[in-house]
Amino acid sequence: MEPTYELQLAALNKLRQSTALVALVGTKIYDRVPERTAGGVLVPDVTSPYISFGAVIVDTEDADCIDGLSITFQIDVWSWGSGEAYGSVQTRKIIGEVRKALHRADLPMTTNALVSIEAGITRILRESDGVTNHGLIQFEALVETH
Repeated sequence: MEPTYELQLAALNKLRQSTALVALVGTKIYDRVPERTAGGVLVPDVTSPYISFGAVIVDTEDADCIDGLSITFQIDVWSWGSGEAYGSVQTRKIIGEVRKALHRADLPMTTNALVSIEAGITRILRESDGVTNHGLIQFEALVETH
């Protein structure tokens, strides 16, 4: 199985197993967010809050007779509305639970082997619409490929 795809599946399964995350976002964890057309433009067709997978960067990390990849991937959190969703509190809570679920986690893979996974940069910002809170967290994983 392609290593970045297998890693994403393993991370997705781990996030869906987190009772704390399920309490915050339900089942709204997406590779590609459902869309609809509004005014001739594609917009997300999902209620707040939700999680989506973002950018992936891959670099070769071979050592001796071992083929490996360094995979950096981003997870995004989206939130808007009233109460904790109005400010960044809800976004911060969700990002914190994503970090807890994946930082140094054991992510079972069947074709390739996860060597390590660590949380890196986290950003919390308000989108240009002035309403949507956006959190992103990057993870770096080292994967032995087979």
